[in-house]
Amino acid sequence: MTLVDKSLWGSKITGLPNRASFFLSALTVFCLLGLAGCDSRPEVINISGTKMGTSYHITVVADQPAPADLAARIDAALDLVDLSMSTYKPSSELSQFNQLPVSQQQAISAEFSQVLDISRDVWAQSSGAFDPTVGPLIDLWGFGPVPAKDTLPSDQAIALALQGVGFEHVQQSAQTISKRHPVRLDLSAVAKGYAVDLVADLLEMLALPDYLVEVGGEIRLGGSNPEGEAWRVAVEMPSLMPQIQTVIAARDTAVATSGDYRNYFEKDGKRYSHTLDPRTGRPITHSLASVTVLAETCAYADAWATALMVLGEEQGMALAETLQLPVYMLLKDADGFKAISSTAFAPFLTRQQEI
Repeated sequence: MTLVDKSLWGSKITGLPNRASFFLSALTVFCLLGLAGCDSRPEVINISGTKMGTSYHITVVADQPAPADLAARIDAALDLVDLSMSTYKPSSELSQFNQLPVSQQQAISAEFSQVLDISRDVWAQSSGAFDPTVGPLIDLWGFGPVPAKDTLPSDQAIALALQGVGFEHVQQSAQTISKRHPVRLDLSAVAKGYAVDLVADLLEMLALPDYLVEVGGEIRLGGSNPEGEAWRVAVEMPSLMPQIQTVIAARDTAVATSGDYRNYFEKDGKRYSHTLDPRTGRPITHSLASVTVLAETCAYADAWATALMVLGEEQGMALAETLQLPVYMLLKDADGFKAISSTAFAPFLTRQQEI
């Protein structure tokens, strides 16, 4: 029996600003169901809705009955992230930290601490290309709540905004957080991925190891699809009209993509990307159009997609090779787009050829 949309709800869209709102369709999932009238096949449960300012879609291939309250449990897992890491909810842990005076400590949840640990790891390994305190620069360039201005920020304004950026100013223990400089956090470049992981971990805890969890374009795949094969994910070509660039097949991995071609503004004939380098305070200028990262957890894939997008094709790919990250990049060139990938990504391309 096939269950479609076992639960569909549309809660008020609030919470984390969507770092990749321009890229929600970047990862297209092919779920070849074809299960109608085949009682020997597993039950397929599809759950979707809205949360954290974006949409989510979950497919579970259940060889045993799923809990009757599965949708409610998933909702609670997503709420946990939204209520903790939202920049729009005044009561969230993140909002409380952003209002916290310098040197004063704040108690934090285990989930918030874990996301900070992941952020600090990627921040350190990327030499600051990933920085959750980049908010002042986002606002300055008009990519925050206030739209882009008619004038570009001056060098002095950029230098002033940079004074409020620096993850090294965030001090953390297992249960507390403080700041030694007036900085604020924005965890939107990792929180969606972490939300995906919470839902995936919940499904595994419930003995439902075959699943696809997608939140705002970030994905984690568990086990097999309804046909008993690897899940198939298509990476789109960076263009206004969606086109499939390549297809990968994977099990038990997470996939995240970052790109800069849909969120930008133009001034005097020059294009300014929404992707800002927190080290320089300015938009990126390299030819990298999108980067897709595979990792064990979606939180890491999410954060690394952002970091490599900032670093660009040369520095980013060199770091991917050093860390043995499976990475697929699309570069802008005179003929459209050119694809390059890391050595660790090769097995996924090999599987694609066998599909």
